Amino acid sequence: MPVNKEELLKKLSEAVVDMNEDEAVSLAQEIVSAQIDAYEAVEKGLSDGMDRAGKLFEEEEYFIPELLLCSDAMYAGLDVLKGHIKVAEQGEKRKVVIGVVEGDTHDIGKNLVKIMLETSGFDVYDLGRDIAPLAFVEKANEVKADIIALATLMTTTMDGMAEVVRILQEQDIKDRYKVIIGGGPISQSFADKIGANGYAVNAADAVRISKRLLGAAG
Repeated sequence: MPVNKEELLKKLSEAVVDMNEDEAVSLAQEIVSAQIDAYEAVEKGLSDGMDRAGKLFEEEEYFIPELLLCSDAMYAGLDVLKGHIKVAEQGEKRKVVIGVVEGDTHDIGKNLVKIMLETSGFDVYDLGRDIAPLAFVEKANEVKADIIALATLMTTTMDGMAEVVRILQEQDIKDRYKVIIGGGPISQSFADKIGANGYAVNAADAVRISKRLLGAAG
């Protein structure tokens, strides 16, 4: 019986939403055996599942404990798949400074963006979570970054993103960097309002936007 790729990816997404680690591992192993592209499995399976879990969190059907269990399932599947992801080969790697803004300690989404950027050929400097706005700017200056990527899952910490852009403008270096933002409460209108260069709906979108902003193919 031929393997139905779309069905497997859908089931992988469901395993994350259902908080089922064992199922996520089993499906990821099946995907590897079937020689399905591992990056696509992360994007359309694991990442899709976390996006759906994030929406359930926003709708208050899921809370932090459920979100963490979903992330456990996502990471379990990722452990199987990440060794099979073909890392993009590039000449000079473009640099991204990434982190979760001050006041927010939720880093599930940020971690997924980091992994997908790395496998897409970017050098990623991960500052972690609960990061002060100035720290993003200082690190970007230090490593001569191309992109500053900011994440948050909380409405109360969104102002930290605006503060990063304000500091860049204040130091007259805004043109040096592309600022992309993402997370549950973030929208394109908020990105426009604060002067960010891009808004990513999910991890795969963050990769696409980063490439587009830097004029890279793909």
